[in-house]
Amino acid sequence: MMDSNEKKDWTKKNVSRRTFLTHMGLAGAAAAAGNLPAKAEEGEPEKKPVIPGAIPLSFVVNKQRRDLKVDPRTTLLDCLRENLNITGTKKGCDHGQCGACTVHLDGRRINSCLTLAIMCQDQEVTTIDGLGTPEKLHPMQKAFVDCDAYQCGYCTSGQIMSATALLKEGCGKSDADIREAMSGNICRCGAYQNILAAIKQVRDAG
Repeated sequence: MMDSNEKKDWTKKNVSRRTFLTHMGLAGAAAAAGNLPAKAEEGEPEKKPVIPGAIPLSFVVNKQRRDLKVDPRTTLLDCLRENLNITGTKKGCDHGQCGACTVHLDGRRINSCLTLAIMCQDQEVTTIDGLGTPEKLHPMQKAFVDCDAYQCGYCTSGQIMSATALLKEGCGKSDADIREAMSGNICRCGAYQNILAAIKQVRDAG
């Protein structure tokens, strides 16, 4: 057992747990700050990060030609959201099972999380961002509003993109046909009846 004087000496020579954690936190913050890119001087062009092994990609997104370099492993979903800052397309399961990331590739609906960006070379991609505008909604967007076909809204962009493509695919006229054709899009809130009503509204108006 240590007497009181020995304890005082030990405390002076050793770091308490609280002090150690505090120092570690400060060291981590300093390290993180040191790893941040230096702020460009005013008037200097912003330096783009160098991506090892990046390859050129040129395609049309929402009627606009986009030219960039991407890692060949980049999915179309990540390219849209991270490289082009087009965030209307949502990342749900990231395994092609929920349909939240649905976009059109040359007019055909696909899961962008399962499609490599480089597979879209010289092709045309349409996302929910390019389907309509707040001032001029696409008929399917308007129908979703009219029929209250969404709740949390996370799956809505994928639902609308699938539904829009569905009507061009020549789906059957029964409710069961529509449900089957839309089965790749999951609504965790369960707004399926309203989604069905929205699709029927556009189909019957056409």
